[in-house]
Amino acid sequence: MNIPFVDLKAQYKSIQKEIDSAISEVLSSTAFIGGKFHDVFEQDFARFCETKHCIGVGNGTDALFLALKALGIGPGDEVITVANSFIATSEAVTMTGARVVFVDINPLTYTIDADKIEEKITDRTKAILPVHLYGQPADMDPIQSLAKKYNLKVIGDAAQAHGAHYKGHPATSYADSTCFSFYPGKNLGAYGDAGAVVTNDDELADRVRMFANHGRLDKYNHLLEGVNSRLDGIQAAVLSVKLPHLNDWTEKRRRNAYAYNSRLKGLNVVTPVEIDDVRAVYHLYVVRVNSEARKPLQNFLKERGISTGIHYPIALPFLKAYDYLRHDGKDFPEALKASGEILSLPMFPELQESQIDYIAEAIREFGL
Repeated sequence: MNIPFVDLKAQYKSIQKEIDSAISEVLSSTAFIGGKFHDVFEQDFARFCETKHCIGVGNGTDALFLALKALGIGPGDEVITVANSFIATSEAVTMTGARVVFVDINPLTYTIDADKIEEKITDRTKAILPVHLYGQPADMDPIQSLAKKYNLKVIGDAAQAHGAHYKGHPATSYADSTCFSFYPGKNLGAYGDAGAVVTNDDELADRVRMFANHGRLDKYNHLLEGVNSRLDGIQAAVLSVKLPHLNDWTEKRRRNAYAYNSRLKGLNVVTPVEIDDVRAVYHLYVVRVNSEARKPLQNFLKERGISTGIHYPIALPFLKAYDYLRHDGKDFPEALKASGEILSLPMFPELQESQIDYIAEAIREFGL
């Protein structure tokens, strides 16, 4: 049996007629930049997120950069974020000219440890950037409390958390703005790069939209220098086709996560933990194994046709890109330890229980 890490072909086949028709409509109407497909998706995704505004942009990294930039964050400022994420999170902070400040992870959820944020706040801190990693919402109540106490902004990174809920509400409800990636492998994925910023703040939405479109108020009338980061018509049309399926796909991901949990029970494998009263959306299904066993286990699974990944093998503060911050292992012990033990197993809505049985049996056969 061969089990891919993610199966985009299976998803495409299930909605092929809708997708092909939508793309054909964009081509026939030549609505490549802006236009009705773009507008419809922005309206529908804002409604899905229960926010007033959605601004479609070129990719998830741009979404983070533009959200930060629109809040006036720049040189001399600091933004606090988590030590375990993809570099886009911290990269976007640096792109504004601000300094990124890392906080260790909660070892149970791998999201930012809210109890360790306050010690990192200085008079230069302007925002907290929690990441809803792997589709698990960060613990937002204490983050909101800190933001209120110190007059900070909150920008959510939901690149892996489309549709995630925290205490009965979309995770988007707990931030000044929330940023999404629609990279093809995401829970809601385009057929190329795409992203979005969602917010309930009218003024912030206007600034994000302006920055993303060369800083212009209207054609050739530029209030400031911006960038070129726009959601194109084809990607918007693809996303509009997929959006009505997202809740069903999410429930299938959750079903598969619980099936994994059941099959892996009793093994020396730490399965994902959901904090109370959340709806995790399982962009990734990440387990934890002994660091010495991880590589041999990966090889063993590969021999049996099972693809795996590691998200992420190097915690952000320890990347060469951040040598200038002069961090060492004792600064972020939980993130460092986790980076040597985490392992991502196949996860996608079309994954079958028989495939999960096969994967679990292979892990059992390995000897964990």
